[in-house]
Amino acid sequence: MTTGSSSRERRPDGAALIIAAILAGLAVIIFWQTSQMRLPPLQQRVGPTVFPYVIASGLILLAIGTVISAMRGSFPERSKDNYAPIFWIVGGLIGQILLLSTAGFSIGTGVLFACTARAFGRGPLWQTFAIGTAFSFAVWFVFAKGLQLSLPAGVLERLLTTGTPF
Repeated sequence: MTTGSSSRERRPDGAALIIAAILAGLAVIIFWQTSQMRLPPLQQRVGPTVFPYVIASGLILLAIGTVISAMRGSFPERSKDNYAPIFWIVGGLIGQILLLSTAGFSIGTGVLFACTARAFGRGPLWQTFAIGTAFSFAVWFVFAKGLQLSLPAGVLERLLTTGTPF
């Protein structure tokens, strides 16, 4: 007679099978989209289609490996999710998205930094917000002034570069 634990070990890992299906689906999309590319005859041998085919082939291999591991049951048992940190990080992302166009890159990314630090149990929120905003402003300054690339400028960026927040 079999015990309940042995039947559990032989059961395929459903989550891993879903991940394998997603990997295979991405590979199919990449293969199809790449096959639809119109190329001049000169570029048809080795051109912009080679790398997407390599990536899609790698995804297929990963999907096959994931299916094999799922059928063998060789994935380690997953721990339970702790939803509070997930909500902090998702909330930080939403805050950044909402603040980028109005408050600018530094403040929006400072909010994301503070919420992510809070999710990992680090420092008080006001302190991590100040640190994240300072680092984000340094990144904005390098990109906007040093590399001449466009990042959303807000109140802080205009205040520190032009002297007026508006």
